[in-house]
Amino acid sequence: MIPQSLKDILANGENVGLYQTLSMIIFIIFFLGIVYWVFSRPKKYYDEEANAPLDDDIEDKDL
Repeated sequence: MIPQSLKDILANGENVGLYQTLSMIIFIIFFLGIVYWVFSRPKKYYDEEANAPLDDDIEDKDL
C-alpha cells in the first residue's frame, strides 16, 4: 500500500511518539528563544520604534 499523505506515514510508523515529542521540544525551544529575544531588548529600542511614525525629523525625498 502506498501512503497517500504524511498523516498516513506518521500514523503507521514505529517512532510516532518520538517524532511528536521532538517536534514539541523544538517548538518550545524556538518559542522561548523568541520570548527571550523580545524581552532582552532594551526599552529604549521599543520606544524609538513606537515613535518612528510620529518623527518629523526624517524628510521623504521621494515625495
